[in-house]
Amino acid sequence: MLSTIERVTRKIAPGRAPSFTEAHVIKALKIIGGREAVGRIRLSKELELGEGVTRTLVKHLKNEGIIEVSRSGIVLSEYGEKLFSDLGSRISEGVEVPPSPLTVGPFNIAVLVRDAAGVVKMGLEQRDTAIKAGALGATTLIFSRNRLTMPSMEKIDVFKGISSIHEMLISKLNPKENDVIVIGSGENKRLAELGAKMAAFELLTRLASA
Repeated sequence: MLSTIERVTRKIAPGRAPSFTEAHVIKALKIIGGREAVGRIRLSKELELGEGVTRTLVKHLKNEGIIEVSRSGIVLSEYGEKLFSDLGSRISEGVEVPPSPLTVGPFNIAVLVRDAAGVVKMGLEQRDTAIKAGALGATTLIFSRNRLTMPSMEKIDVFKGISSIHEMLISKLNPKENDVIVIGSGENKRLAELGAKMAAFELLTRLASA
């Protein structure tokens, strides 16, 4: 699954590398997979990418056998459906989180990654990955013993004074033991989401090579 998503982001001919990332591919799969058919213009608007960039993304997705394109729009192929299902079992939809001492930006999106606690070190890798994607940073949280903690800070209550955010994350993302929640922070919602999903993809890559 991960290698397929990575291949979509590579250039397939001499020239400039694609200006979309694995996070855009993940979001595109969720957009297309959630409808019967999606047009390029609508996909472009929801991804917040230019129409030319979206055309290139669609071409790459088609080349990998992930989608089928017809006059009625874009749909997932049988292989794309499997990829979409596999991805959905590992990464959650994004959830908006209000600014707090836990986050580093005015806009924040949280994404859950299943059973990824074992590959988290200090959370710096996810932060750096989010920053490279254009976000302001990322906060990594591990769910263990019915509570969320930051890496290497298990004895500290990082939700002191903001317990409502802890309750919201538990309620909306429903984490299980050893799941990880990454909160991407950005100057706007789009960059916060890109940061969170790129950090989540980084965790999946670590899991695959563990």
